[in-house]
Amino acid sequence: MSSAFQRFLRSETGPLTVHFWAPVLKWGLVIAGINDMNRPVEKVSGVQNLSLLATGTIWTRWSFVIKPKNYLLASVNFFLSLTAGYQLGRIIKYRHEQGDSAGQVVDYIINGDKLKSKANEIDEQTQKVAAAVAN
Repeated sequence: MSSAFQRFLRSETGPLTVHFWAPVLKWGLVIAGINDMNRPVEKVSGVQNLSLLATGTIWTRWSFVIKPKNYLLASVNFFLSLTAGYQLGRIIKYRHEQGDSAGQVVDYIINGDKLKSKANEIDEQTQKVAAAVAN
């Protein structure tokens, strides 16, 4: 048993290398994505999850190309892709239910709700001007 542990300890992707600790720490992103499943969908960032989906997909593939092959890195990036893809699916479903077209959904994912924020800002400014005129 100790010889198997020694082989693991001294392997090219063992705990004495960055090839081990980088994927272990990256599980924090997966856990955060899982925690976001309880978050209201309008509070989930589309562009952030799009980025996580892209990096997870790219690095899952890259984990099998690099030497040494890093299965721990592949697994964490695969699950990162899954959680980000799930969040994007939630956003798409929510926006379709709100009556958005496909183009509006893509715009929402990339830009967020900036137009709504701008409209609220203009409305607040209008109310301030109206209050100043009334006084």
